[in-house]
Amino acid sequence: MNNNTLLKKSYPYLWLLPSIVLMGIFVVFPIIIVFKLAFSEISKAGIAGGFVGLQNFRDAIALPAFKTVMLNTLWWVLSVVILSTVIGFIIAMVLNQKFHGRKIARAIVVFPWATSLVIQASVWNYIIKYEYGNLNNVLLNLGIIKEAVNWRMSYQVEFIWECGVGIFVTIPFVCFCVLSGLQSIDGSLYEAADIDGAGFWSKLFNITIPLVKPSLTVSTVLNIIYVFNSFPIVYTMTKGAPVHKTDTLITYLYMLSFHERQKGPATALSVIGFLILCLCAGIYMVSVLRKEDN
Repeated sequence: MNNNTLLKKSYPYLWLLPSIVLMGIFVVFPIIIVFKLAFSEISKAGIAGGFVGLQNFRDAIALPAFKTVMLNTLWWVLSVVILSTVIGFIIAMVLNQKFHGRKIARAIVVFPWATSLVIQASVWNYIIKYEYGNLNNVLLNLGIIKEAVNWRMSYQVEFIWECGVGIFVTIPFVCFCVLSGLQSIDGSLYEAADIDGAGFWSKLFNITIPLVKPSLTVSTVLNIIYVFNSFPIVYTMTKGAPVHKTDTLITYLYMLSFHERQKGPATALSVIGFLILCLCAGIYMVSVLRKEDN
């Protein structure tokens, strides 16, 4: 093999080299450091000591709020991902139709996704305020209620509000992923189905969903990762109060590390979260590879 041939074959790798270096510095290296810290004794100042095996993981699991936080994380991810997917799919079906003002409607739908999560969480906090919230003001002015309602009467209700805001801001992402899939479907398939006398539900389950499934699958996997790692909504709305009752794993490990100075358990929790996401990504990759083999 001469030098010219070798140089030509190395071109693609040379172009990828900057990305590989950046990935190594900002992704791979921090992951290695976190794994190392998870098995080390860590002082409150964040200085790593000797090897302690699984002690940090045992301490993390033994924390009083661990079970509550893990259940919250499960409900947070499931509720936001499932409901945003269903609602986003329905909205995408509507936006795929031809009607006056469709461009304006699409711009309105994408607005929550384009706005900072901290700003949106702050706005929703203001809306549901007991004393001067917009929601109470509107309902009082319409005569629907006679006195202001405490929309944050318990931590369970506050957690529901967090999930609701999470669904609200996630819908646009799902909607436009599905919309891209809908617009790629050949219209002649629906015309042929109409000639055969197929109804709405028949076309939905036999044409639309199967052909949109790849876009829907990708959006769902990305959504799980995005929602699982979501920090601003929960932290801005409740900061996990009271006593971590409304925390998810991401906000809890932050509070544990920077407020309670328990660096070891917090690092162990971050590794647990990483492994959970790797499992989700692995399941997705296996399902994709099986479909390609078939």
